[in-house]
Amino acid sequence: MLPIKSILCPTDFSEPSYEALGAACELAEHFGSDLTILHVVAPIPKVASNIGPSAFNINTYQFELEKDAKKQLAKAVIERVPENLKVHQLVTHGNAADKILQTVKADLIVIASHGRTGWRDIVFGSVAEKVVRLSPVPVLTVSGRKTR
Repeated sequence: MLPIKSILCPTDFSEPSYEALGAACELAEHFGSDLTILHVVAPIPKVASNIGPSAFNINTYQFELEKDAKKQLAKAVIERVPENLKVHQLVTHGNAADKILQTVKADLIVIASHGRTGWRDIVFGSVAEKVVRLSPVPVLTVSGRKTR
């Protein structure tokens, strides 16, 4: 596992994911690692319609989502990542867990766990859980729950 030369930190721009980013930054500073911050834009489901051609262009909408994600990611880097770190920003689209696992070219993944349990986890699934279960490299999960 050591040395940690590169760290992958996925973000969905939520506060828990920013907690994980903070931990990833601390580790990157400590080990002198490169940091890759990844955001995955969820695919837009194609809905069949027997009304006729739709004026809604899914490809254009997907492009706009990715463009906005790149802006948000750049802003997060400016506001939350120390200037002395070597940072790579990556925006892609697809299933979040699958894309995180496909992107792994790092020695460590630092990911937020939103702390959902019960029916919410069953209905929505857990990206962090799938990444932990299937990752070929160590995964550090950072709890999204606030401590008191």
